[in-house]
Amino acid sequence: MSVETFVPSTNVLSVTPSAVRHFETKLAKQPGKIIRLSTKESGCTGFAYVVDYADAPQADDVVMQLSDVLTVAVADSAIPVIRNTELDYVKEGVNGILKFNNPNVIDECGCGESFSVR
Repeated sequence: MSVETFVPSTNVLSVTPSAVRHFETKLAKQPGKIIRLSTKESGCTGFAYVVDYADAPQADDVVMQLSDVLTVAVADSAIPVIRNTELDYVKEGVNGILKFNNPNVIDECGCGESFSVR
């Protein structure tokens, strides 16, 4: 089964250079793995992001080769929820955090665990 690889499109997901470096560092300890992004129903407002390591993309994933080391697969079912999202990695004090700058979000729960989209 062949998966088409393409340069990331802002209409699916964009990944900042900071996030690319973060994932490349993580993948250095997980040779042969890729990053897979999906969503799940969660919390009081609807959806939560899921970022996992995977051995390979699933058949219907959108696959983005972001560097020689980093491949990101986006679950087809997540695309309507994350379309036009920017994935960033930022330092907050001594901690680093993945930030999803998602223009589709219309509401978030108070604890930040879940969100709803238009």
